[in-house]
Amino acid sequence: MKRVRAAWLVGLAMLLLPRLVLAGCAPIALGDARVWRAAAESDSLTITFLGHASFEIRTPSGVRAITDYNGYNVADAVPDLVTMNHAHSTHYTLNPDRRIRYVLHGWKEHGVVPAYDVVVQDLHVTNLPTNIRDWAGGTEIDGNSIFVFESAGLCIAHLGHLHHLLERQDLDALGHIDIVMAAIDGAYTISLSDIMTVLDQIQPRVVLPMHYFNREILARFLDVARARYVIEQRESPSSQVSRASLPGQPTIIALPSRY
Repeated sequence: MKRVRAAWLVGLAMLLLPRLVLAGCAPIALGDARVWRAAAESDSLTITFLGHASFEIRTPSGVRAITDYNGYNVADAVPDLVTMNHAHSTHYTLNPDRRIRYVLHGWKEHGVVPAYDVVVQDLHVTNLPTNIRDWAGGTEIDGNSIFVFESAGLCIAHLGHLHHLLERQDLDALGHIDIVMAAIDGAYTISLSDIMTVLDQIQPRVVLPMHYFNREILARFLDVARARYVIEQRESPSSQVSRASLPGQPTIIALPSRY
């Protein structure tokens, strides 16, 4: 059974592929007019908020992926693929379930920058490395990854433990993103004003808030975002989404944690 456990297993891809193709969601340069691709009838993805920074993404063919997998915000079924970031222990585990086929570390290991291009049936996963603050107050270069999941004609970006604004080359690498999973705590990751700037940079159709610790933190983010986004607060932690069901206006969908 093929396993992907360390960045060095795929780091050679960084030498072979230009950075702009690491995430293949139709790159668009910053400043260009964004044109939403026409909605078409397509199969749906199911996205479930498991808690903290963990979402389960289930594709039309049944492939399951979990973001920032930590070993305890888990789903009922064993996922096929998990992604991790290591800013805090709540975003990774070094002892994942042995049945998981692909375990993708989003941080630089042994001097090798992670560069993933993984296909599991109808799921395509790539990453864009970013930086994080270290415990001494400095900067850990390539200590985090934005992971991009492509399936059913949709591109989903999980920002991980993002600590800074994006640059032009980052946005070119990400390309067209339909759904963003964004940390909104405003303190441990990135400030509220900066996360709003990042969302303006990416221009997704849907934002899924994560990494908030109580309803007050979520309410604070929604109050800041209300002028720019339609707000939907759901009662179920799971949501089905397809290209045809994407909202006409940029929308924040707040899913309650499953746990």
